Amino acid sequence: MSHKTSTAVLGPAPALADFPFRAREKLRYGDTDRQGHVNNAVFATFLETGRVEMLINGGVDLMGPNGAFVLARLLLDYRREVNWPGEVEIGTRVASVGRSSLRLEQAVFQNGACVASGESTVVLTDETTRRSKPFSDPARAWLERQKA
Repeated sequence: MSHKTSTAVLGPAPALADFPFRAREKLRYGDTDRQGHVNNAVFATFLETGRVEMLINGGVDLMGPNGAFVLARLLLDYRREVNWPGEVEIGTRVASVGRSSLRLEQAVFQNGACVASGESTVVLTDETTRRSKPFSDPARAWLERQKA
């Protein structure tokens, strides 16, 4: 079996220009595994960085009082290996907005090439009740304007 990923299975790789929100991560030697490339588990952390920077630093209060986002779903497709040293850039865009949930499309790039792509679904929760809570009208309006 070939170790190359088929674009027929994953579809064409997205381009960094497709993502309005971007974050950078410096690769650490400790991110690597026995094969000398960045360990697969680190890719979930890359997507977390992209999500958090968009949700927290997007210019609007998406959480409101007692609000917190929890990750409900993570899909991740590995497209190419990543090697240390260097950095990656994470692109994030809003795919859909629900009453209290948000689906984000994300991708990781190294040296301009897409090395991973995925989807993250987060749910806005109330920290006191530990249950989902709806987005405020201003938050929803901002998120709708960000949709791809």
